[in-house]
Amino acid sequence: MSTWVTGANGFIGRHLVRELAGAGHAVHGVGHGALDPAQARALGLQTWINGEVDAANLNALAALHGLPSHVFHLAGGSSVGLSIERPFEDFSRTVASTARLLEWLRSFAPESQLVVASSAAVYGADHAGPIAESVALAPMSPYGHHKRMMEQLCQSYAQSFGIHCMVVRLFSVYGPNLRKQLLWDICSRLRSQVGTLNLGGTGAEIRDWTDVRDVVRLLASVAEAAAWQHDFGVINGGSGRGVSVAEIADGLIRHWDSNTVVRFSGVARPGDPTSLLADNGRVLGMNFEWQIPLERGLADYVEWFRSVARA
Repeated sequence: MSTWVTGANGFIGRHLVRELAGAGHAVHGVGHGALDPAQARALGLQTWINGEVDAANLNALAALHGLPSHVFHLAGGSSVGLSIERPFEDFSRTVASTARLLEWLRSFAPESQLVVASSAAVYGADHAGPIAESVALAPMSPYGHHKRMMEQLCQSYAQSFGIHCMVVRLFSVYGPNLRKQLLWDICSRLRSQVGTLNLGGTGAEIRDWTDVRDVVRLLASVAEAAAWQHDFGVINGGSGRGVSVAEIADGLIRHWDSNTVVRFSGVARPGDPTSLLADNGRVLGMNFEWQIPLERGLADYVEWFRSVARA
């Protein structure tokens, strides 16, 4: 039996493949991006199919390696902003790809264990403190709505067809190789030696920041956990520690050793809640420990960014 990763060439996917391959799994991937066999092997992939998550490509993987014991589904939209600009594209990436995967599993590999990466964006706004998995969902953006639809599809296939699925709602994942979003934007401007860093929002927005190297350990742990007592479950992939955007900016500036001054516009961005903080009780119940503190994670990110800039 083999382990499959959809979206294996993405930011989280590449780290997950490395984690799984390092633990001795035979890892095969499908998703977007041209990788020659040598590049795929360097990532830890024994097989890579560049294409949609659809029956043809899943059948091709099965023909080569047999049915999967575990499938990690990371393919999908990854940006609130892009979901607002191109909502149907985001729907296709997130919802349609999940529907195709679930239908293939129902037909050919119903005993496979499916781990699905969702997002805290399903929770929406108006949460003043830690958010439990059981709260009513109220997404604010097409991105959040599509992640919710994805979860509903998974629950439907679990209830109707016995598909074994665990959904992990990820919060603010950062780390080496992240080439977009807040940390990338700030470091790009620090590299340009700007005297003043102008950012949107108020700076007081709270997020649950998790290093991608910890996140992929969590995903792997969920796949092996005793949580498979039921066909469907949801777990927050957050640390339970909230840190403001202003603190993140200050930390990056400090590790950059810069005198840059930060100013915030005071205007909230569309689809951007003021607080997204995980109730991490279920993660603690797995005896999972977050190993990379924020200070180290930010320092590592600055070091990685500078190495990329020098290349």
